Amino acid sequence: MEPSLQQGANALFILLGAIMVLAMHAGFAFLELGTVRKKNQVNALVKILVDFAVSTIAYFFVGYLVAYGTSFMVGAETLAQKNGYELVKFFFLLTFAAAIPAIVSGGIAERARFGPQLIATAVIVGVVYPISEGVAWNGNLGLQAWLEATFGAAFHDFAGSVVVHAVGGWIGLAAVVLLGARAGRYRKDGKGGHIVSAHPPSSIPFLALGAWVLAVGWFGFNVMSAQTLDKISGLVAVNSLMAMVGGTLVAVLMGRNDPGFAHNGPLAGLVAVCAGSDLMHPAGALITGGIAGAIFVSLFTLTQNRWKIDDVLGVWPLHGLCGAWGGIACGIFGQQALGGLGGVSLASQLIGTTLAIAWALGGGFVVYGTLKAFVGLRLSQEEEYEGADLSIHKIGATPEREVNW
Repeated sequence: MEPSLQQGANALFILLGAIMVLAMHAGFAFLELGTVRKKNQVNALVKILVDFAVSTIAYFFVGYLVAYGTSFMVGAETLAQKNGYELVKFFFLLTFAAAIPAIVSGGIAERARFGPQLIATAVIVGVVYPISEGVAWNGNLGLQAWLEATFGAAFHDFAGSVVVHAVGGWIGLAAVVLLGARAGRYRKDGKGGHIVSAHPPSSIPFLALGAWVLAVGWFGFNVMSAQTLDKISGLVAVNSLMAMVGGTLVAVLMGRNDPGFAHNGPLAGLVAVCAGSDLMHPAGALITGGIAGAIFVSLFTLTQNRWKIDDVLGVWPLHGLCGAWGGIACGIFGQQALGGLGGVSLASQLIGTTLAIAWALGGGFVVYGTLKAFVGLRLSQEEEYEGADLSIHKIGATPEREVNW
């Protein structure tokens, strides 16, 4: 194939991937919409859309430069001077970066103020996430070179189990802890114990729709992470499928047919397989997904009922823990002895995963802790009982007629 034609084909390939991952943000929106209570549905939809817009600005001006050393504004040859593959690659990687606040959004739903969350989004996508992204995917700070020299292989995360999902999940945990539980979620029973208010999902069909949109888009998330046509691998697609199936079946079994668990199970499997989807044997991917489904069901139940961590969509067990498991599973099932293609070190996977978690958790506490101290994170009691951030519900209102969505 002629170089110009190859360049065009690669640009189209990664553009299709960017579009599929962009569509996943609709999945995030409908998953949250279906899980939160009806009074907060409008907030969920608006929040995901505006978070994506803020993420775009932050990544355009700062984040991409931090991760890859070039941008539209800085450098001898800026991205604005190019007209093909490099521009579309920015779009593709932006959709990954924007997934971080979309993940966090599900954990802090129903009681977080809109404005401070947008500030957090800008800082996370502009600075916190790109630093770890650049270390893992661009070799920044020399960590990857050191791991390869010491353990024979660098940290491997093909499509972001750790770089995207674990980082988003652990940032989300920090935000959830700092916010505290929703009003009325946990009440004392007068006997030294607590009563857990169910706060059931408002719409299982919307929850299911969000899960399906995410699952379909995930094949662009994973397969198109090859970034060029010559590196595309059918193994990635099959492994994604097998992990999705494994997560579904285990979650349904352990969750006793609960529809919430049933539709989050495939997402747990897909989160976990991202890192090693290009290396594992499909049987290893099936096991990886199944274990991820078990992690989600068991840890979601523990966090909500035993530990009283009000993580609305379960983003810490789903993304934080299943993502971390994915990084470790890559080092296990990527080994040739277990049918994998090899070229991966379990030690490097453990170190890389641990450092990413520490960075994300610390960054989350710094960003959200600072906002809590200076501007506040939480809605007033009136706003929370009325339904999320009242200012969002009043979009389009006039003095004569207030629009009630």
